[in-house]
Amino acid sequence: MKMKTENLRETALAKNYIYRGRILNLRCDDALLPDGNPCKREIVEHSGGAAALCVVGGSVALVKQFRYAYGEELYEIPAGKLNAGEDPAVASARELAEETGLRAEGLTHLFTLYPSPGYTDEKIYIYRAHGITQGEDCLDEDEFLHADWIPLEEAYAMLDRGEIKDAKTAVALLQYRLKNE
Repeated sequence: MKMKTENLRETALAKNYIYRGRILNLRCDDALLPDGNPCKREIVEHSGGAAALCVVGGSVALVKQFRYAYGEELYEIPAGKLNAGEDPAVASARELAEETGLRAEGLTHLFTLYPSPGYTDEKIYIYRAHGITQGEDCLDEDEFLHADWIPLEEAYAMLDRGEIKDAKTAVALLQYRLKNE
């Protein structure tokens, strides 16, 4: 077993950008470990995202969409990327409305998720939507999905069977189940 050290902080020496894109940037940084030894850190920069857990009358609003990176359709709570400088609560309400047509009177912050801290700085802000009214959805032109109300018990069963694989959705449903059962 390694000796424990008080200082766990790594120090960035140089941020070396390899790629700058529309959704993410990729860096390979030069850094120092806590013991002073040099290392490389591959980092995916991402502006973050916001999501809305919407539960009404014992059902949860989920969207099903194809996710290219995994090559499969996934069930998710409505969510999307933060625009530069955007308040996560505003983004959460926007994405809920765009993807489902649902409008929230208010949002309560549930959790901030770090989806993969080993290589990305992305944060996903998860909110609980309340005071729901139905409007028209307004999908982005490159967005294809199906929105539906799933009974909570079925959503929990889907989670237990491994059919809901998305981390933000799993965390939101588990948080909700923990606080409401």
